Amino acid sequence: MSKVGVWSSLSVGIVLLLSSPVKALPGQTVTEVATWMQTNPTIQPAPGETLLVRRTDSPSRRFIFKASITSPGRAVSGDRRDIIRSESITLFDMVYGVSQPRLEEALGIIYGDGVYQDYQQAEVVYQYPTAEMLSRAESQNAPLLRFIQGEVRQGERYGYWVETVQTPEGKPHNGQMTVFLLEDLPKLTSELESR
Repeated sequence: MSKVGVWSSLSVGIVLLLSSPVKALPGQTVTEVATWMQTNPTIQPAPGETLLVRRTDSPSRRFIFKASITSPGRAVSGDRRDIIRSESITLFDMVYGVSQPRLEEALGIIYGDGVYQDYQQAEVVYQYPTAEMLSRAESQNAPLLRFIQGEVRQGERYGYWVETVQTPEGKPHNGQMTVFLLEDLPKLTSELESR
């Protein structure tokens, strides 16, 4: 796929993929997910790419899709090596920015209507930054914490973690949407709360 093709797929491909069923998600085998990634018109790994796909339009615009055998957040021992636990979409765009609605659109384009609706109907179980996090950022001289915004949602089928990082001027250039197994929700929420 050309460099422009990834961004074209993300901006106009929603109509094509909303009607097609999803064939790979967290909980499926590494082989099933790798095969699905090869055939997904938005992801399309290059030769040599399997579970991690990187596309760059220019130094100011990047797209990454990653399927992982580890749960989101800190890696822990005991994760199965044959099952995908989480899948992440990461966008970096200094030209147009990366808002939460843009990440939501990317979710719909890649996964289709079933997952998109599960996300839309999911309950928000944690949002940040909290007042405590902002206070910690001030007292620990950790200014980056002030610019990170995110939330964790619990759907019927999956958990969803959305995070954007803003510039001091308030424009988010970087963001990530992660789809993960519901059993990993307590671990991720606990880690984010203790940030």
